[in-house]
Amino acid sequence: MTIASDLIRGNTDTIILASLMKKDSYGYEINKDISAKTAGEYEFKEATLYTAFKRLEEGGFITSYWGEDNVTARRRYYSITERGKEEYIKLLNDWNKSKNMIEKLIDTGVIVNGE
Repeated sequence: MTIASDLIRGNTDTIILASLMKKDSYGYEINKDISAKTAGEYEFKEATLYTAFKRLEEGGFITSYWGEDNVTARRRYYSITERGKEEYIKLLNDWNKSKNMIEKLIDTGVIVNGE
């Protein structure tokens, strides 16, 4: 099953902030987590991910710092701010309202494929 990228792309900030609610992380690790959670069906393009990081950082929702844990390459880690946590809750509430509304709009009451 392939999910339309547009549906997910509209929620890029929410997905990134959700990931950072758990722990500080870097781009590749966040994308690897997204791929694992979707059984390989989705991951962000690198440009999309880093554009979102820049936008979120400029908005004060995340901060970044250089990690020192990797000897071969420095990694830029991202951390959610208090403002980012508030934004995540707002975006999550918006998502839930939108999801419920869309479910109402597309529900025909017809059983499809026995579901």
